[in-house]
Amino acid sequence: MDNAALHRFDLNLIKVFLAISESGNLTQAANRLGLTQPAVSHALRRLRDEFGDPLFVRVGNGMEPSQTAIALRPAFEQVMRLVGDTMQASRQFEPATSDRQFRVAMTDTGEYVILPRLIAALHSVAPQASVQSMRIAPDDLGAALRTGRVDAAIGYQPGLEQTGAVARPVLNDKIVCLFRADHPLTRQPWTAESFAGLSFIDVGRDATGYRMARQFIDDLGIRYRTVAQLDHFTIVPEILRRTDFVALFPHSVCRMMNRHREFDHLELPFGVPTFDVSFWVGQAFSSDAALTWLYELLLTQMEA
Repeated sequence: MDNAALHRFDLNLIKVFLAISESGNLTQAANRLGLTQPAVSHALRRLRDEFGDPLFVRVGNGMEPSQTAIALRPAFEQVMRLVGDTMQASRQFEPATSDRQFRVAMTDTGEYVILPRLIAALHSVAPQASVQSMRIAPDDLGAALRTGRVDAAIGYQPGLEQTGAVARPVLNDKIVCLFRADHPLTRQPWTAESFAGLSFIDVGRDATGYRMARQFIDDLGIRYRTVAQLDHFTIVPEILRRTDFVALFPHSVCRMMNRHREFDHLELPFGVPTFDVSFWVGQAFSSDAALTWLYELLLTQMEA
């Protein structure tokens, strides 16, 4: 690429290149970028024209990178980091006048614990700003942060640092056993055997903290009966109120849910590890003054 071509080069093409490189699929790349597949195909044609190379070749249902594409990827990743750092360092964030929409990836339990406090605080000090909560599959989260599809992610995301994302601590959490306040469980010994004899509402199977705890329990050889499998936790309290069923929930959610003392919880009788909930940003956006401000605002609310 000569100097004239470099001056007219569209940086958005780098985002498309990286999305294809990471996903190996045009449809998935389009979904990550919030674009249509024809738009991604058009961008790929432009990239091929610029570099005189196919860059990605269809193999089966995927796209394999050429040697040129393999060589370009680290350089393009560095370009995005430098551009992001330069842009964010040059910007100042004024909460009182900002109308920025913060796009934050989190689960429904994350919304329950974090959003009420965060939105109330945001409205108080940055009344024109807003939050958009987004669901991003764990496998796509690194790319979403890197390309700016989301500004931040909040949650327990082991391995996300390997994608170049930067973590800032929010809270340490653990999975506990939740049940109604007058449950017979409170009047009997709490052991691994009594745990295994309970009937469980299985919820949040895709949540990383839940998966970690479930794997730990499975590795201990403990089996229990599941009476229902649900995708969302919001209906679980109503089920627990009416039955002797129990559920595995993050301790942070249990505390919020039990403000009216309708429920009780016990730590698991076999020491499941805790997990760290973090505020994640893409490396290229780690100097974003607005995101740093949002994190600090969140932290003050979680510590209150």
